[in-house]
Amino acid sequence: MLRERAGEATETSLDASELEATRHEAQHEQEERARELLDLAVEAGQFSTLIAAIVLALTMGLCVIFVLICSNIMVSLMRNLLKPHLRILMFTLTISTFVTIADLLLKAFVPAMSEKLGPYVPLIIVNCIIICRAEACASKNPMLTSIIDALGMGIGFTITLCVLAGVRELIGTGKIFNVQVMPGSYVPWAALTMPVGAFLTLGFLLGLVNLISKKHS
Repeated sequence: MLRERAGEATETSLDASELEATRHEAQHEQEERARELLDLAVEAGQFSTLIAAIVLALTMGLCVIFVLICSNIMVSLMRNLLKPHLRILMFTLTISTFVTIADLLLKAFVPAMSEKLGPYVPLIIVNCIIICRAEACASKNPMLTSIIDALGMGIGFTITLCVLAGVRELIGTGKIFNVQVMPGSYVPWAALTMPVGAFLTLGFLLGLVNLISKKHS
């Protein structure tokens, strides 16, 4: 009898410990997702300070996708040759090469868009998302996995940037793609088209995401 009770107590304690471990693991995954979302939003917020139109946001997003895919491919191909003390240098050189290519292509084929974006295309070099994916994924995985990862992160970044720019363009000008959406009596909130509007919009959207996440959890 005592042995049976002891066995039941042991099983109960094991179940409780497994449940606690599962709970901690789920909480850790949720925190990781929230951290990735915050990093993505902050990176998009940095670029959106002067990008208050969806057209510009799409152009910037496509440049980031191009750089992400090309840099991930190159890092994945040379992953077995990387030395620990040189990997960050190699990542930076690889990323800067493709950023320069993207910048020159814009100047050659879309000069008006290149002029509007100004120095923001070269700033892709210091985008933490790109070097983070090179370190976390491309340097440890084959080329196909690296391409899929780059596509996912690039599309996510582009969507975030377009949402920020779309909200600012709609409220700040009353237009989307230069098409009047708001009624004629609408008074545009010009402050949202200024750099401060990017941070106001970013804060509002992050608060909305946190509210929705808490309701789901």
